[in-house]
Amino acid sequence: MTAQHPPEDVIIVDDDSAVRETLSIVFTRAGYQVVCFAEGSAFLAVARSRTPACIILDVHIPGKSGLDILKELNAQDYPTPIFIMSGKGDIAMAVDAIKSGALDFIEKPFRGREVLARVREAIDATHRRSAPGRAPMNFPGREPLTRREQDVLACIVEGASNKDTAVRLGISPRTIEVHRARIMEKLGAKNAIDLIRIVMSEGRPRV
Repeated sequence: MTAQHPPEDVIIVDDDSAVRETLSIVFTRAGYQVVCFAEGSAFLAVARSRTPACIILDVHIPGKSGLDILKELNAQDYPTPIFIMSGKGDIAMAVDAIKSGALDFIEKPFRGREVLARVREAIDATHRRSAPGRAPMNFPGREPLTRREQDVLACIVEGASNKDTAVRLGISPRTIEVHRARIMEKLGAKNAIDLIRIVMSEGRPRV
């Protein structure tokens, strides 16, 4: 007999019951175990005690905002991909969320099957990144890169385009552009060639 793996958990945090219900149906039918929250406090308690496969977090929820929760959860080092969900007028806020550790953002209104596909890609990419591979790099005297920026940098060094990097990491190309700009800023690179020079001359494997 083939061993049966337990279903992976997906956590949805949104104060809109219709959004929670729609996403619950989509992910449950796809074989995931879904846990929903209408506000952030109860979610934070669960997120600190268990590691789900993915989290979908609305930026506007009662009490703590999605950005506050990302910071309190220390999303930069949280092992699970976190999608921030936002309306069209919240793009700047979504970019701030990415800088605070969110993997990517889902724009409302959305199509359930597209959200499912993106979450699957993100979960698969997380599993691939957890396998042994390239060691993270330190750059003495420069601002440290986050884990996700390290992933993007590794793809840049390998010559991958933004589109290829997005597919490999399960992130949208415009989010790759945000990470790329942050990497350039942190390392003081003027352009892509200068960035590679800095990596080759200053990068040290993180111990």
